[in-house]
Amino acid sequence: MQLPKRKPGKYMTQRQDPLMTQEKYDELEHELKSLYKRRQPATLEVSRLAELGDFSENVEYQLAKGRLRGINSRILVLEEQLKRAEIITLSQTDTVQVGSTVTILLDGEEKTFTILGSSETNPSQGIISHTSPIGAALLGKKAHDTGSIVIRDSEKKFSILSIRA
Repeated sequence: MQLPKRKPGKYMTQRQDPLMTQEKYDELEHELKSLYKRRQPATLEVSRLAELGDFSENVEYQLAKGRLRGINSRILVLEEQLKRAEIITLSQTDTVQVGSTVTILLDGEEKTFTILGSSETNPSQGIISHTSPIGAALLGKKAHDTGSIVIRDSEKKFSILSIRA
C-alpha cells in the first residue's frame, strides 16, 4: 500500500537555525527553567479539575489541559533548540563571518549590520541573519571588498568599509 503524499501541515516545523550567541542560549535556558516551574502547578490543576468528572462539559478542565499542552510543547521545542545549539565564536576578524559587525557603503549610505543566527534577527536594529540576502552576500568577504545584492528584483552594489568582532 502506498501512502498518500501530503503537503506539510501545521504540525510540520522547520528546524531552527542552531547558531546563536551565548546571551541567547542563556535566555532560552532561563525560559526553560521557568517553564519547568510552571508545569508542576499546571499538572496539579488539570488533575484537580479531572476529579470533577464529565470532561465534555468541563470548560475549566479543557482550558487547563490546553495550557499544560502549550507548556509541554514549548518545553520540547526549547530542549531541542538547546540540544542543537551552536554558540557563535569568532576565530578571525579580517573576514566577515557569523558574529561580525560589518559597516558597508550601500547606495551612497553607510549601513552597519551585525550578522547572527536567524533566531536573533532584528533588522530595525541592524541585526540580520546569515541566511538573509545581505548576510549571505557579506559572508567570507574582507574589508574593502565589493559585491552586489539582489533586493526586490534590483541589483545593488556595496563595498565593505570595516569589520569588527
